[in-house]
Amino acid sequence: MADFVRDDAGPSTRPGNGALITPLIAGTASAPGDTLMSMDASPVTGLILSGGGARAAYQVGVLKAVARIRRDCNGPTGNPFDVITGTSAGAINAATLACRADNFDEALATLVDTWSHFSVDQVYRSDSFGVVQTGARWLTMLSIGWVLAKWRHARPRSFLDNSPLRELLTKLVPVERLQGVMSQGHLKALAVSASGYGSGLHVTFYDDLVGVPPWNRSQRIAMRQAITIEHLMASSAIPFVFPAVALGPEGGREFFGDGSMRQSAPISPAVHLGAERILVIGAGRLHEPLVPSGSRAGSGEYPNLAQIAGHALSSIFLDALAVDIERLQRINKTLSLLPPEARGRSELRPIDVLVIAPSQRLDDIAARHLQSLPPLIRALLRGVGVSGQGAQARGSALASYLLFEAPFTCELLALGEADTLSRSDEVARFFGWDRRGKPRSDVPADAECDASGVMQGNFFSTQKSAH
Repeated sequence: MADFVRDDAGPSTRPGNGALITPLIAGTASAPGDTLMSMDASPVTGLILSGGGARAAYQVGVLKAVARIRRDCNGPTGNPFDVITGTSAGAINAATLACRADNFDEALATLVDTWSHFSVDQVYRSDSFGVVQTGARWLTMLSIGWVLAKWRHARPRSFLDNSPLRELLTKLVPVERLQGVMSQGHLKALAVSASGYGSGLHVTFYDDLVGVPPWNRSQRIAMRQAITIEHLMASSAIPFVFPAVALGPEGGREFFGDGSMRQSAPISPAVHLGAERILVIGAGRLHEPLVPSGSRAGSGEYPNLAQIAGHALSSIFLDALAVDIERLQRINKTLSLLPPEARGRSELRPIDVLVIAPSQRLDDIAARHLQSLPPLIRALLRGVGVSGQGAQARGSALASYLLFEAPFTCELLALGEADTLSRSDEVARFFGWDRRGKPRSDVPADAECDASGVMQGNFFSTQKSAH
């Protein structure tokens, strides 16, 4: 059996079989500043918001429900999350909450309003000139690129031009407030991740209150620096779809893309920054039920470019988080089997984790809203294979990451809120809020827990650690 050591305890270690093990549970700090720990009886609470483009609307619905549950329980006011980390579109949600952490309810209201009234024009250009400059030229390069290769100025940098997103972020995320919010005690740390195209490294950029030392692991490192709009643009630069963003000083700049790429341990940054219990909000179902072969439209046909791209993006955005959660649960389970004396001598410590993920396939929801996209974007996506509507749609997985339109995002907001309210008791117990005398939330009749705590009906999962 592999010997796991804490993730903040120096160089990565290898078990006897030589396979690299990157554990998720940090050990007790051996020196001041190793991890950022709570100074009172309340555990340090972390929030992890994963990537997923327009799917990140689901996260805001979950947080809206969490705020409602807190009000129902007469829970403490203020920001409920000491450490906030995010990736891709989740980084944008995370930074919005962090930079406005002195008024959590107002920050959440801002996110709800933004996602409730979204249009693609706020994220990427859908006008004829913008589409011709990027997407149409990109498709042309795919088909007759050998003719145009010698004209460097004709080479597009991405499928879409997301320059409008920068303007939205300057209004949505007041990054200049972050230091003040932390110094006033409303937040301990913010971290966002991006992937370096030159170095191949996954980099976590973080800013914190006490100066947690940067960590360095196989293929992933951390850098402590002030978080800017450019960090958010880089973290949310979906590969091929949006252009890479240069970060770093002159002479040492590197181009970065979406932080979900090469993200082998998405829970790790929150643990490094001292989180002792963590709420993880996904942007896709972490466990898909088995479906009969050929039951989905077009499943028996050779996959087109859109289907392959959607499958690849789902792998980038969803798989690492699911694996990381399972690993964390296994380590928690192992620790629970140890006698108290052995746990006391271990460098590992258990982490409470509550995982909320969609109860429905977001691809299927996106398929119902393909017509919400502007005509030019629909035409562009049709060129790579997105077609049909509803049950007959093909390529809806790819479209789901780009569907920044209110009909789609509002349905995801409602789903996130409903999924969370259906598990109000677990949420209240996780945060330590008192639900005595409150009516018990209805649980779907088809939802049953297996031994690991994963809901088999709606795939909302919760794992309580050993103490």
